[in-house]
Amino acid sequence: MKTILSILAVVIITTGAFAQNNEIPPVPFTVAQLKYGGGGDWYANPSALPNLIAFVRENAGLPAVYNGKYVEPNDDDLFNYPFIYMTGHGNIKFTSKEVERLRVYLTGGGFLHVDDNYGLDPSFRREIKRIFPDNELVELPFDHEIYHSFFDFPAGLPKIHEHDAKPAQGFGIFHEDRLVIFYTYETDLGDGWEDCDVHNDPEEKHLAALRMGTNIIVYAMTR
Repeated sequence: MKTILSILAVVIITTGAFAQNNEIPPVPFTVAQLKYGGGGDWYANPSALPNLIAFVRENAGLPAVYNGKYVEPNDDDLFNYPFIYMTGHGNIKFTSKEVERLRVYLTGGGFLHVDDNYGLDPSFRREIKRIFPDNELVELPFDHEIYHSFFDFPAGLPKIHEHDAKPAQGFGIFHEDRLVIFYTYETDLGDGWEDCDVHNDPEEKHLAALRMGTNIIVYAMTR
């Protein structure tokens, strides 16, 4: 475990130079999608991450990689991925061992972006409370760095898809003053990252989603 955590630490520390020196992190890193139990469609939005990573590389210069990899909490290589993405519409359920692994991963330097694809919210809130029983899920103010880390979003998350006439909201879990989980709610960023013809999204929605996704990755990998 210490060796794996050390690998993760090297990636996080090295990429942190970008925030301080405005330099491109020299260490490529792979973004993985989280596979979870409970019956939810963890595999939703198959074209989302490939499109986002291509956009991040082209526009932000970060050496991000997506190779189609999904990762489960108990996988040996969990700690090789400093940034993990999670989405879906349905139920999430972690085993006790998975809860502990995710807690160690997140408190040891990892970052998790959870994007509610409409229907994920109740089980996500239940399961995240098992991982961090003493940490509240708090809404981030519009002046938080994640909304300004590369592109500027003065009004917070863009609204990509409409479901309940609710505003898009961004929530976070902090551990020792570090944002370890960013939860995007009532926005459907992942749908916006997909090929435009999948959801018939206008180009401006697609671009807004990709730009916000870029902010999330830049923030996670440079702070």
